[in-house]
Amino acid sequence: MPISNSFSYAFGPIVALVGIGAMVLVLRWAYSRGSSVVAAPGKSGPSDSYGLLVCVASPTNYAEGEMIRRALEDRGIKANLAQTTDGPQIMVWPSDESRARDALRQ
Repeated sequence: MPISNSFSYAFGPIVALVGIGAMVLVLRWAYSRGSSVVAAPGKSGPSDSYGLLVCVASPTNYAEGEMIRRALEDRGIKANLAQTTDGPQIMVWPSDESRARDALRQ
């Protein structure tokens, strides 16, 4: 038969309150605004707001732009299709700009 004292009656509720408090802190952190670990959706901007990337083509629609981007990638040129406020544009790094323009002329 276990020996019990007054501490054993207080120990259970104290552990329960600490556990609930820890859960409250974790849930407050998880559901707080402004510090999400999930990236926000991208926003379109003007064509000059894409850092070092240079625009080499301005297709009329997204499908045409994707075909151009894939053609450039088949030739070993890294290309991005950006949805800018001016419409879709094919962006490449400055070191690949001349090769991309030559590939697009052909």
